[in-house]
Amino acid sequence: MGMYHSLMKEFLIRWSITTLAVMGASHIVPGISYSSTGTLIGAALLLGIINALVRPVLLLLSLPFIIVTMGFFILVINALLLLFVSAVVPGFHVEGFWSALFAGIIIGMISWILSSFFRASDGRVYPVTHHQQMKQVEGRVVSKE
Repeated sequence: MGMYHSLMKEFLIRWSITTLAVMGASHIVPGISYSSTGTLIGAALLLGIINALVRPVLLLLSLPFIIVTMGFFILVINALLLLFVSAVVPGFHVEGFWSALFAGIIIGMISWILSSFFRASDGRVYPVTHHQQMKQVEGRVVSKE
């Protein structure tokens, strides 16, 4: 039960961060809109699922393009995934590739900033109240003289 609870909490934190990031991008980037809060939450959920399952495969398959463009192609992949979510979720609208590209950049920046408040030193996502305890290491120093 503890492992499931921890994973669910981590999922809800990530979903909330993505939702806030998409909402922020819709206020900053012209051409990004949603018709209701439910639409925003649904679009963020789908975007999160796609980023977790499909994006890693796309990044691997497009590795040569990513290397040649010095990473810029990752932004193109993010934009295409955002356009896909727009095509699938009714009421969530992304007006063209350039809006999707800039929104992807803004979503990435907002997500990175918000995630930094929840990320522990081990890379896992926790609520702000989680404090990892320091482990004491005992040992002796052996020197060669």
